[in-house]
This record gives sequence, structure tokens and C-alpha cells, in this order.
Amino acid sequence: MSFQQPGMIRGEPVFTVSQANAYLKEALDADPVLSDISVSGEISGYRRPGSGHHYFALRDASATLRCVMFHPGRGANYLDDGAQILARGRISLYPARGEVQLYVQSVRPVGAGALQQAFEELKRRLEAEGLFDAARKRPLPKFPQRVAVITSPTGAVFQDILNVLRRRYPLVEVILVPTVVQGETAAAGIASAFAAVNAEPELDVAILARGGGSLEDLWPFNEEAVARAIFACRIPVISAIGHETDFTIADFVADVRAPTPSAAAEIVAPDRADLARQVASDARTLGDELEGLVRDARSSLELARDRLNSRLPDIEMPRRRIEDLLRSAKVSADRVMDARRAALLTQMTALNALGPSQILERGYAIVRIKDGPVLHSAKDTQPGDVLNVMLAEGYVEAETKSSAG
Repeated sequence: MSFQQPGMIRGEPVFTVSQANAYLKEALDADPVLSDISVSGEISGYRRPGSGHHYFALRDASATLRCVMFHPGRGANYLDDGAQILARGRISLYPARGEVQLYVQSVRPVGAGALQQAFEELKRRLEAEGLFDAARKRPLPKFPQRVAVITSPTGAVFQDILNVLRRRYPLVEVILVPTVVQGETAAAGIASAFAAVNAEPELDVAILARGGGSLEDLWPFNEEAVARAIFACRIPVISAIGHETDFTIADFVADVRAPTPSAAAEIVAPDRADLARQVASDARTLGDELEGLVRDARSSLELARDRLNSRLPDIEMPRRRIEDLLRSAKVSADRVMDARRAALLTQMTALNALGPSQILERGYAIVRIKDGPVLHSAKDTQPGDVLNVMLAEGYVEAETKSSAG
């Protein structure tokens, strides 16, 4: 509703209720403070009708502010009577009722106690759904080729992970998937980063990493949207959030938890020095085994040869007889081959004498119409035909003047 100028009665401006409410709404909407404001308080009168929207009031010791959160809203699971929350949104007027309302965009618990309570409640609910089941956790690949790292592009965490991987296993390709890891938009950003990982082909494993911080700083990793994004990831996920003593919902959903981001880099890939030592050890073991196998085989062969020699009859005389027969057979075969070779040579000589080249050497020629068949009769030509004449050495062209058959 846009504001309309009031009417005049006896020279004074008079507003209708609609005009007054429209004026108030435009004034509130134009205030930059009210367009993005965070308000803390206790929830009272919470209700959620069939539309799925959330209606409640925020109150403190001396005041109440009506609130509405349209479905779906971020952090709606924290809404309940008596809960202390921090609601972020904009304050405007609902003209139909003349009510000032906080139009809530996101909600989070207030205070460490409230955060811990929300943490425990979400943990129990997701555990009951099976998101933490050990049976669904996937093993990490032994030799990953491409590793995605979901973290802030400006912090030291990514560089720490990169340095460790370059030192331990330089064959791996590290893909940075940038996102904010703290603040109101962090949970949505992390979920979007996992969507990007799912869309990227040939990734082997993902690391979700962030440095240390307070419970409030790490809270995005306790959001339900992040937990479900990890659960839906198509590749194994390592969580490396905060310090060793920090635990988040993301740690319980992930396939592997690392105490620190650097530890995640050590877990995700082998150490090339360890691999070199293992290969050298395996080579020595294999060499020893092969040497033993060859030694045993040689002993068995010598034993079998000795046994065979002791049982064989004298075969020297038959061997010499066979050699004599083979020599005689070779001499006979050579004679037969010489005779057949001479007969073949005679036949080749006779064939060559009858070949076209020999006939041409005697002064004959082969005549054909140009690009046509060989001529057998003068009747096959017409005056003006171009003839190709093949001689013993080379070709000539001729033109017919007349033909007679």
C-alpha cells in the first residue's frame, strides 16, 4: 500500500485509517536501522497454524513485540514458548491491523546455556533419525587423487591443510570450496558448498574445516542444514572444526572426525616417506621369498634329474643311429630340392620367352585406342582416333587416317 495525501476538512489535513497506516509503514520501511535488526527476548504465545508460518511474541521484563516468521525460516526449530532467542529481520507495520511486527528471517538461541540445550536437543533428534549411525560411515580412500576442502578462503586453515598435504602426499590435487564459516549466513553457505561438491565429478573425499572459537563462533556447524548437507554428501566427509576438545553436530554426522584441520590433512592421505619405507620393506620381503622359491625349485629339479638318470637305459647307440638317419635324410632332401629348383628355372625361362616383353623385343607393338582397350582389328578404329602404341621401350601416340577391315 503506497501513501496517499490526506484530504482536507475545514483547512486541516485529515488522514483515513488506511492512509495513516500506510504513512507509518513507509516511515518504518525507510528506516535503515529497522530494515535489518536483531532483537533478543523470550518467546511467548507461539503458534503455527496450517499455513506453516510461525507467529509469536518476544518479550522482556517491560515490553512485548509481535513477530511473524514465514515458512520456511532458518532456525525455526528453536521456536518454543519460554525459549530465549535472538531474532533477526525487519520491523514494519501490518496495515490491515495497524500492528507493528518483527518479520523474522532467522532465529538462534541466546546464551551458552541455551545454545548447549539446543545442541543436545538437535543431537538427540538427528541421532534418532540415524544420521550418526556407525554402519553408514564410509571408509576413506587409501590414495585419494582429488580432495575438496570446504572452508574460508581468507583464513589460515586452508593454507595449513595445503602445506601438510604438499609435504606428505604431493600427488593429491586440493580443491578449495570457499564459504563463510561464522555468522548468520554461514550455515546456508556451508550447505551450498556441499551442493557444489556433489556437482563436481571425480572428487574422492571432502574436508569441512574451521579454526577454533567459542560455542557461538562454531554454532553454524551445529545447524541442522549443515548436518543434513554432510549426510547427503556423495563422498566421505572429514570434519575438522575447532580444537581437539570442541565437538559439533557436524562431527557426529561426518564419516571421520579430525581433532584439528592439520590432523585432517594427515588423515586424508598417506605420508610418502612411510610409503617409501613400506615399498622398500615389501621389496626385501618379496626378494627373500623369491630367492627361497628358486632355491627350493633348483633342489627339486636336481633331485628329479638324479632319479631319472638312475632309471633310464643306455640310449647312446640309438641316439647316434638317429643322427645318421637325419644326416642321410638331409642329403636326400637337398638333392630333391636342387632338381626341383632346376626344373622351375627351365619353366620360368620358357614363360619369359613367351611374355609380352620378349615379343615386343622382336619388333612387335601393342596398340590401343587412347584410354581404351587393346586393338585386335583395324575395323575397331575410326579416322581421327588417337592410338597409344606400346613398344619394347616406351610409348608413342598416333592418329588414324583411315581404317580397313
